[in-house]
Parts: sequence; structure tokens; C-alpha cells
Amino acid sequence: MTNTERKAHWENIYSTKSLNEVSWYQPTPETSLDFIKKLNLPKDASIIDIGGGDSFLVDNLLALGYTNISVLDISEKAIERAKERLGNNSTKVKWIASDIATFNPTEKYDLWHDRAAFHFLTNLKEINHYTKIITQSLSLNGYVILGTFSKNGPLKCSGIEITQYNTEDLITTFRELRLIESKAIEHSTPFDTTQNFTFACFEIKTKV
Repeated sequence: MTNTERKAHWENIYSTKSLNEVSWYQPTPETSLDFIKKLNLPKDASIIDIGGGDSFLVDNLLALGYTNISVLDISEKAIERAKERLGNNSTKVKWIASDIATFNPTEKYDLWHDRAAFHFLTNLKEINHYTKIITQSLSLNGYVILGTFSKNGPLKCSGIEITQYNTEDLITTFRELRLIESKAIEHSTPFDTTQNFTFACFEIKTKV
């Protein structure tokens, strides 16, 4: 799938399906929030949510008092929906409309969060680009939280093939990072089905 086709696919998804008609709907992203709380980040830590779309993570981070949040998504419609939901609070967030496969960060982040965007990259070139920009854009004491479909998870999501990962796969893929913790998570979708995820929290190996 080309970048143009991928963008068109997600614009269509967010234009035709309501908030609770997508499998990733999760009003309270508990796993991500649990990981974040354990990190004890300062409230002004620079946080980016990759593939955040109209996810509720940003709502929860704002409620917890975080003040330096960026949300990246390939779909401008998803970002538009999130802005509408947040109302005036949307002005407290930096919104980035970009395909992560071609994204080139211009600032450093203390936390890189990605729940289910990375696993949509199936091309080795795009995967390598992703791992490279994480290394380049993390601060010296930066962290990464990743959620991907596990080996027991779906082979496709929203009609697109994905790459499954277990903890060992993520350690191998992100060899510049050090694993802090990983979990196997079962996500209950709005359709009464269960999706199996691998969640992992990493830190930079050169952490000072």
C-alpha cells in the first residue's frame, strides 16, 4: 500500500465510522496510562502520541495536568474529530497530520507513545525509518511505550495487513532501546471480540 493509498484508507475510515464503531475504541486507555504513571514524568515533559487520531489518551493526559502534548495521525479527519471533542482544550495540543512512515520530527520527546500504529508498517524500509526516528527524536532520558498486535492477535485491522510482535521481536527491532517492562493485554472491542496485544515500555540505553 502506497502512502497515498494508506492516507485515503484512513480518511475514509474516520469519515464513515463513528467513535465507537472502530475496534480500537477505548474511553480510558488504562494500559498506556499505567505505564505513563510509573514513569513519573514531569508535567511539562514533551509527549507525542503516534497514531493518536481521536484516541482518548490526550484527554486523559490533559486531565492529569500534562502541558506539552503532541498528537500525530495520518488522518486529518481523525484530528478534526479529536479537536471537536476537546473543544477549547484542543488549543493546548500540538496536532501533526503526517504518515509516520515519512515523518521527520523536528523536536525532542521525553515520551514516544504508540498504541497500534507501528504494527501497520509491514515494509522493512518503513520499519527501519520508524526505529531510526525514535532514536533521533528521543531526549537523553526518553522513554517509548509501544502497543502492537501480538502473535495471538489479528492478522489484519480495518482491512489492512499488520505485523505481529511478541516482546522478543520488539527487543530485536528496537535494539537501541532497553526494555523496562512488557505485558500481554487483551483488549475488548465494541463488537464483543477480544484482540491480543503486546505492550512494552523502553528507555534509551544511554539514559543519564
